[in-house]
Amino acid sequence: MSAEVKIPAVGESITSGLLSTWHKEDGETVAAGDVLLTLETDKVSTELTAETAGRLKIKVPAGQEVKIGEVVGTIEAPSAGSGPAADAAQPGNANLPMGEAAKPAAPAAAPLSSPPAQTVAPAHSTPAIPVPAEAPKAEPASKAPAPSEAKPVPAAPAPAAAAAGVTSVDGRFTRKRLSPIRRKIAAQLVMAQQTAAILTTFNEVDMSAVMSLRKDLQEAFLKEHGLKLGFMSFFVKAAVSALQAIPAINSRMDGEDLIQNSFYDIGVAIGTERGLVVPVVRNADQKSFAQIERDILDYALKAKEGKIKIEDLTGGVFTISNGGTYGSLLSTPILNPPQSGILGMHKIQERPVAEKGQVVIRPMMYLALSYDHRVVDGKEAVTFLIRIKECIESPARLLLGL
Repeated sequence: MSAEVKIPAVGESITSGLLSTWHKEDGETVAAGDVLLTLETDKVSTELTAETAGRLKIKVPAGQEVKIGEVVGTIEAPSAGSGPAADAAQPGNANLPMGEAAKPAAPAAAPLSSPPAQTVAPAHSTPAIPVPAEAPKAEPASKAPAPSEAKPVPAAPAPAAAAAGVTSVDGRFTRKRLSPIRRKIAAQLVMAQQTAAILTTFNEVDMSAVMSLRKDLQEAFLKEHGLKLGFMSFFVKAAVSALQAIPAINSRMDGEDLIQNSFYDIGVAIGTERGLVVPVVRNADQKSFAQIERDILDYALKAKEGKIKIEDLTGGVFTISNGGTYGSLLSTPILNPPQSGILGMHKIQERPVAEKGQVVIRPMMYLALSYDHRVVDGKEAVTFLIRIKECIESPARLLLGL
């Protein structure tokens, strides 16, 4: 009796995915609960576990596109008489005692009338006995082409090889199929550029106050909550404050209608090996700094392990992307549809700035706000970014709700 390994439904709008990895080999014995495969879709990566124990039979190799509900393998349940003794028994040994059945059978003797087969000894083998001159010489099994005659013939790439990458004959390039999540990212970015009137406004923020506060409270924060106080929680809180002050950015277009949101679910972009994902911190206006940091840390771990779920990625009203993690000094982020705004954080860099008539060195960060000009005016966008700047340069505002 066997159980089918089917591709499960992972979302309402998802009809197929890429079977990226088999975690078990064909013919390997698996236990219930073992991870069998990883399925990559245009939104998330999902691990499929074995529902029963038995021997795995793979029908669809890794690297192929599969449909939801498709059978990609089976698990053969062990029979009632299975076990070490039963596995050792062979059909021809059915009438032998169990101890003898486990012994390997002796090789059958070749018929005496059959002439010995001629073989070509490999170069490293013991020299063969010289053949008399009058004896006919054995023809070589095949004629090896001269180096100048040898021509590489590329084999047709298998589906798995196409997904992993196929290198050209001359080694100058590699052709690799885009993963579903990368195809989705590409489609989303192009769609955002084509459907929204994206404009970006810039400002800069002095990070001195936040850096000083983190330094003073980091040890106590870590002791109390078991995790570090990062910069992102400050920016999430600042974004909530700015959205409350400038509600136009907390809206989205739906056809010819404008939907005004009254909740504050903030997306935080996280880079992974598979591509960029944007999990959502729910009800950020109601959460403490520690709760926000915990959510972000949990999402980062899930993203690294490929365990982000679709519900983790949907429903955000605003996005924050930190290109400064990779050293970006300035960029123009692209909207995350259907949202109307996205905040780009950048590298903290010491720069000379004028302060009270004097030139001083401060840790500065450039901020970029990209917004949909169809629903957000320039004045509102600039005011929003100034609000972010005020909250970061004076973090007491966030604690006092000012």
